Amino acid sequence: MTKVLDKNIKVFPKEMYVDWYTLMLRIRKFEERAQSAYYQKKIRGFLHLCIGQEAIYAGLASATRPEDAWLTAYRVHGAGIARGITTRAAMAELFGKITGNVKGKGGSMHYFSKNLRFYGGHGIVGGQIGIGAGLAFADKYKENDNVTLCLFGDGAARQGILHETFNMAMTWKLPVLFICENNMYAMGTSVERTSNVKDVYTLGAGYEMPAKKIDGMDVEEIHREISDAVEYIRGGNGPMLIEIKSYRYRGHSMSDPAKYRTKDEEKAYKDRDPVKVIERKILDHGFLSEDEISEIKAEVKTEIDDAMKFAEESDFPGAEELFTDNYIQEDYPFIKD
Repeated sequence: MTKVLDKNIKVFPKEMYVDWYTLMLRIRKFEERAQSAYYQKKIRGFLHLCIGQEAIYAGLASATRPEDAWLTAYRVHGAGIARGITTRAAMAELFGKITGNVKGKGGSMHYFSKNLRFYGGHGIVGGQIGIGAGLAFADKYKENDNVTLCLFGDGAARQGILHETFNMAMTWKLPVLFICENNMYAMGTSVERTSNVKDVYTLGAGYEMPAKKIDGMDVEEIHREISDAVEYIRGGNGPMLIEIKSYRYRGHSMSDPAKYRTKDEEKAYKDRDPVKVIERKILDHGFLSEDEISEIKAEVKTEIDDAMKFAEESDFPGAEELFTDNYIQEDYPFIKD
């Protein structure tokens, strides 16, 4: 898969770099416009942005197959777009419109797409961890070689469901890759203040689960490590845990001014902005010119402008939608009064 420019520099094909860059830029610009729309009160409720963490989703997208299942927590827009939800549908969902990917019923925290095997978007901290094992159990039962990617934050790593799920997943050798997106702060509380275990990946040792920590600001490393992990899991070897160290450039949610971080810390991570880093690598390797980079930026801007217009002009769900997409007795004749 890799080609060698010299004995010290290994790079992926040009197309992969361009795809990574375009996707990461798309997510970045989507989140920035969502932030603006929230301030304008076009988006209501909670809004958790993934600005700074785009490399994670780009690396997962290139390292997995369409048949693999994804699910995550409520910082979900970037993962959903990386999985294939269109920016039109994604923005419309934030606006609560019928044209959203959950028909305006999920909003920011509950993105789903059955067709894309994208199962959320979960508002309950850690709630998706057990569901991830359940999806993996279903694939094991069906005897296919799909892998479930179950993402959660460093705060969710303190939930009891993680330990119960790890135990079952290892006992049954379930095809699930647990991924901790460690952006260093559970809401406004640092990892160091919540646990004696500062490296989340070491939690796997209690269950003899293979685990490692990788750099979440480096899309190349993410792609390589996730590719290796899913190959291992597809081989029937059971689950793995990967801790991805990343950094969010905004607060936990729109109501968080992020006063708990130092300016030096913020600068150190912004100097490693994954979008700018991959743009620089594309230019340094001669894959694209400055003009071609500008064309991609213009195309992404046009796309996000279109998504905003689409969301604003779409209709809200009608009252009849209260009675759709629900479980009702008539659908299940074996249920008695």
